[in-house]
Amino acid sequence: MNSVAERFLRYVCFDTQSNPDNSACPSSPGQMVFAQALKAELVSLGLSDVTLDDNGYLMARLPANIDTAVPAIGFIAHMDTAPDASGYNVKAQIVENYQGGDIALGKGDEVLSPIQYPELNQLRGCNLITTDGTTLLGADNKAGVAEIITAMEWLLAHPEIKHGEVCIGFTPDEEIGRGADKFDVEKFGAEWAYTIDGGPVGELEFENFNAANAKVVFHGVNVHPGTAKDKMVNSMTLACQFHAQMPSEETPECTDGYQGFYHLTSSTMSVASSQLNYILRDFDLDGLQARKARLKAMVDDINQGFKSDVVTLIIEDSYFNMKEKVEPFPNIIDNAKQAMIDCGITPMIKPIRGGTDGARLSFMGLPCPNIFTGGYNFHGIHEFATIEGMQKAVEVIVRLTEKTALNIR
Repeated sequence: MNSVAERFLRYVCFDTQSNPDNSACPSSPGQMVFAQALKAELVSLGLSDVTLDDNGYLMARLPANIDTAVPAIGFIAHMDTAPDASGYNVKAQIVENYQGGDIALGKGDEVLSPIQYPELNQLRGCNLITTDGTTLLGADNKAGVAEIITAMEWLLAHPEIKHGEVCIGFTPDEEIGRGADKFDVEKFGAEWAYTIDGGPVGELEFENFNAANAKVVFHGVNVHPGTAKDKMVNSMTLACQFHAQMPSEETPECTDGYQGFYHLTSSTMSVASSQLNYILRDFDLDGLQARKARLKAMVDDINQGFKSDVVTLIIEDSYFNMKEKVEPFPNIIDNAKQAMIDCGITPMIKPIRGGTDGARLSFMGLPCPNIFTGGYNFHGIHEFATIEGMQKAVEVIVRLTEKTALNIR
């Protein structure tokens, strides 16, 4: 099982940040470089039907080793890392047998502290993999990639573990919401699957946000400030007034559990034109519609004070809550829960405060809950993973594969 950590440390050296400003698939060349390296590795391990298409979708199969008809199940992870922090020249470090306290990251003043991240207090005695404080780590989701491949390697080396056909898939551009865009569910061939893309050990998720993106554009009029009276419309002023009306308690930093939020992700500002970009999140679809309606009402309210519309609103749906597509198949969840219990893990059923490829794949006909990777603090320079957590993920994948066959036979 130590090979999962070695594999992961090798994978994080690939720069695979996705690029939301590039419409190509994959959106960054490093993702294809990584996919080609993974393809060669899968072939060398002896997996079947290893394919990599022009869009960077990598698939392979582990053939069944029993004669009984068993449903083909799948495991999926994404190869890209988030654009929120640099993924170039990642320098991972191993903290052996962590005994508490601050962890110095690299040679600078950056630290990983249990004061800011109290979950560290539960990880005494574990071996941690951290960044050097200048980049993200890439556990989201290269830990998942490493865990799936290590589990397949284990199953190949242990034919006494009986299983049906296992389909594995690695996708590009999940972090920018495009991971399922060109995923060929029929070619993949599984009846159901699991994304290995969660956080701490025990996480099992089959609920996620309903999600939408909103662009609020403010159209100003720029004239010389010396002659601006009754002529200038400063779009930045309108944008500030608009955002000031947003509910301050309904933001990511003030919500958890099943609470939704509005999140201002970026802005561009000038007198003549400004734009605020929001993401809207809610576990309840009616709640998401209410958030859209609120933004529209705020826009209408501003426009009423002018002779023409000075604010325009564009809203696009991103993904929906997979719960309605997964719940009709309780065996998928039950198998995963029991596999964790068999591995000495207490399952933690919780909603995903985000989305995964599995959310969209579930609506494409492939029910796809999410399982932990052993990673923490994704998308930033304080990201880390535990070697023990990654090893447990491998164990769960192996046991889940075996258990699916045992339940059918």
